[in-house]
Amino acid sequence: MKRIVSLALAFGLGLAHPILAAAATADSTQAQQEEQIGKQFYAQMQQKGEIIPSSPYYAILNPIAKQIKRIADPQYYFPFTFILVHEAQPNAFAVPGGNVYVTDSLMKFVKNREELAGVLCHETSHDIHHDVIHNMGKEQRAATNIGLGALAAQILTGGRYGNLINTGANLGFQAVYGGYSRPVETAADLKGADTCAEAGSNPWGMVWLFQQFSQAGSGGTLEMLSDHPTDNHRIADLEAHFAANPRLFAKYPKSIAYATPLGSTPRRYGYVNGRMRR
Repeated sequence: MKRIVSLALAFGLGLAHPILAAAATADSTQAQQEEQIGKQFYAQMQQKGEIIPSSPYYAILNPIAKQIKRIADPQYYFPFTFILVHEAQPNAFAVPGGNVYVTDSLMKFVKNREELAGVLCHETSHDIHHDVIHNMGKEQRAATNIGLGALAAQILTGGRYGNLINTGANLGFQAVYGGYSRPVETAADLKGADTCAEAGSNPWGMVWLFQQFSQAGSGGTLEMLSDHPTDNHRIADLEAHFAANPRLFAKYPKSIAYATPLGSTPRRYGYVNGRMRR
């Protein structure tokens, strides 16, 4: 399976901070770093002509994005923005700074509203969890021989994108290959399911999408369907998560028969006289 698109950045900082202000300063610095990465990546995508500024697909994407933003935005430094890009493979990926890129191929691939929402919720989780910056820390520790002030970066693009140009005096990127670890992907799955459920979208859409890729034998073309963990393991983890949190998930039906067609009004879930409302 192809590996996911993500970013990992290591900054060597030579400034000492007072202990009492360290946490606040670190948080502010991290936000600035993530914002800078996002701006540079957007500029590179724009330069490549990948960004789709206008498309009928936005009429499908935007209402789902609005639903998700209500839950996800308060949990991150910046509001999320969902941007269509042109690419041959169905894919979606989050970049630090709040941009979630969605390929037009993915819009053609997903079968229903819930599957698309599941992908988007998964992606917002990577930013909410600051997975890039956490990977940054690992890379920084592994590259201590470079010294303070050194820069190390990873942009995991599955071979799709080359090097991002250095547009800042103290910021550089270098294209490499890799992937998020299984625990990171699982955490994004579970957090994404929570976000979907809290936003009123059936989180079983994530399971339906995993099943679709698994049955088609095409898992891995989508960022969130990376080569670890396997589709079946991720489905099992989600099902266990749903069962362990009935207050949040019990009202959502498992059957894909309850799926909402793309472009349709969001379904309201609940029971009427003991039966699931359709």
